[in-house]
Amino acid sequence: MALIVQKFGGSSVADAERIFRVAGIIADTYNKGNDVIVVLSAQGDTTDELIAKAAKINERPSKREMDVLLSTGEQISIALMAMALEKMNLPVVSLTGWQVGIETNTDYGNARIKRVGVERIRQELDKRRIVLVAGFQGINRLGDITTLGRGGSDTTAVAIAATMHADLCQIYTDVEGVYTADPRKVPGARKLDEITYDEMLELASLGAQVLHNRSVEMAKRYGVQIEVLSSFVRAPGTVVKEVVKVEKTKISGVAKDTDVARIALLGVKDEPGVAFKVFRCLANAKVNVDIIVQSYGRNGRQDIGFTVAKKDMEAAEKALREVQQSLEFEDIRVSDNVAKVSIVGAGMMSSTGIASMMFEALADAKINIEMISTSEIKISVLIDAADADRAVQAIHAKFFE
Repeated sequence: MALIVQKFGGSSVADAERIFRVAGIIADTYNKGNDVIVVLSAQGDTTDELIAKAAKINERPSKREMDVLLSTGEQISIALMAMALEKMNLPVVSLTGWQVGIETNTDYGNARIKRVGVERIRQELDKRRIVLVAGFQGINRLGDITTLGRGGSDTTAVAIAATMHADLCQIYTDVEGVYTADPRKVPGARKLDEITYDEMLELASLGAQVLHNRSVEMAKRYGVQIEVLSSFVRAPGTVVKEVVKVEKTKISGVAKDTDVARIALLGVKDEPGVAFKVFRCLANAKVNVDIIVQSYGRNGRQDIGFTVAKKDMEAAEKALREVQQSLEFEDIRVSDNVAKVSIVGAGMMSSTGIASMMFEALADAKINIEMISTSEIKISVLIDAADADRAVQAIHAKFFE
């Protein structure tokens, strides 16, 4: 008998038919003698619909009240799933985040989990009940409901798996696993049998939407083995773990991220401390910076280019405009018509020519590179947004076809 945590996303429980399909998966796992904890997301577009409803009442509602509202979506899911399992004569209980004891900080809308209570879950498992938990939510020290931000239900599932020392955490989605590229955009994309935490973390942070990077970070930290699989097709998925087979391909995947903007500071003084002042300014404005490129200095001046998330573009530009006079740079250029395309693979560390192959694929496709960033297992390029899909297809063909 094993302890298995299963998480089902919004598309997996979008309507009654899909709820009963998922109930069948849960029932099969339970009937094999396993203890089962299930984390559910809100149905389909429920969260977007709730946001739209709030906007009709108040264009700028407080984050606290938005958390109260948005947390109801997951509560609907667990109640409906409990009803489906009850109809199948299975013992089940549904619990909200606060009933479980998922304690968070007070960062409404993007809270971090501080502790997961085990007492209530353990009590219910001891009664041989299937435990359904509302994902995406918790409670802070003030007794207020909080939500965990994007990918919050994945994070809930991994946090519970880590705390309960689960044997496996299964993340069910609308795809059959982790692919070498988005199979909806690249017909030749291949499903991976396994992938390392580090590779998955890079892909998640670079735009691959199978898992959220916060959940992968937590899984790596606590050694939680994850399996990504489909709720629509009964087939083995992709296992995410610390070590995979020795014989690996050079790269594991190609990802694109269109949620990116480029900012360039022109004519920055070429002297010690200037870069520190620039990025301290951005840090104070709560702007996270990704790719950074500094040009070769001439005549005591240089250019500094970097990327930020689109949502942070205006805040970054405003913060830099305010210090332009004191930093004495000549101009600032901003563009959100860009995309980041990346390749990821642990095999890069022991292989040569990977960057050359990637750049050759882009050159053959007549795609211009604006910025480049590398790490041990990743190469990212910034290109025109209109070329993003073609770039992914060209790079994937170079490495996998």
